[in-house]
Amino acid sequence: MFGSVGPAIDGVEVKIAEDGEVLTRGHNVMKGYYNRPDLTAETIDADGWFHTGDIGELVDKKFLKITDRKKEIFKTAGGKYVAPQILENKFKEALLVEQVMVLGENRKFPAALIVPNFTALKNWAAEKGITYESNQQIIQEPQVLEKFQQIVQDACKDFGKWEQVKRFHLLVKEWTIEGAELTPKLSLKRKVILEKNKDAIEELYRNAESYKI
Repeated sequence: MFGSVGPAIDGVEVKIAEDGEVLTRGHNVMKGYYNRPDLTAETIDADGWFHTGDIGELVDKKFLKITDRKKEIFKTAGGKYVAPQILENKFKEALLVEQVMVLGENRKFPAALIVPNFTALKNWAAEKGITYESNQQIIQEPQVLEKFQQIVQDACKDFGKWEQVKRFHLLVKEWTIEGAELTPKLSLKRKVILEKNKDAIEELYRNAESYKI
């Protein structure tokens, strides 16, 4: 099945835990960590299920689809779990989005930091007759903000109410390995990005109590 890992091989069981983690049991699972019963107990439960650390789903009760890493998942202030990578991948389907990070740990709702695709954005702005003198100015233009608001709404429409991004902030500078925001595999260093943009994030959640989730 396209987009899935496929079905489990003979002799291997796969199930999804309540929190969405992929669990597996069978001859493929190690006996444990050498001389580290503490680590073994953290990874393999009493029933022999190996906790992979991946988040996924079983399509048609057969085909395993990996959607996120468990360590990436955050819990909102309302106790709801959000898998950010699923949302982020949906955002990046939009031509005007270059990079995005969804956040919201212990917050009332998810929010997003977005780095626009400035080449595409400038072409779009030219079609709309929008004038600007810098990237900083273009991301403050009302029509641009309105456009990204529509992108956010479109990306979130098929997600649960608690998962939907309520506010976003546009950034001028792209995240890079040199800037320490990306790993060599180009994965987001979420803690670094959160720290570098803490003031913008606090602004996103200012007056958050006015939102009914």
